[in-house]
Amino acid sequence: MSKVGVVFKVFAEEGKLDSVMEAIKEMKPQDLRKEELAFGISVAKVLFVFDDSETGSSKIEEKLKGINGVSEVDVEEETLV
Repeated sequence: MSKVGVVFKVFAEEGKLDSVMEAIKEMKPQDLRKEELAFGISVAKVLFVFDDSETGSSKIEEKLKGINGVSEVDVEEETLV
């Protein structure tokens, strides 16, 4: 059974990144960090690792989009691990 690693870039509404990151922590990601894109613009970078037979990246992406304060979610990288 293969494991898949997916890195998401999560954009939050202005002033809501910290609360978005707290909500993401409840999803138990492998890694979560704040990354500055440009002066004053930060995003959450999130890594999830899962069995490819259990779930898909689209299901995780939908859960991330459902978090209050999330404006956009992009898949930055997806690979077998």
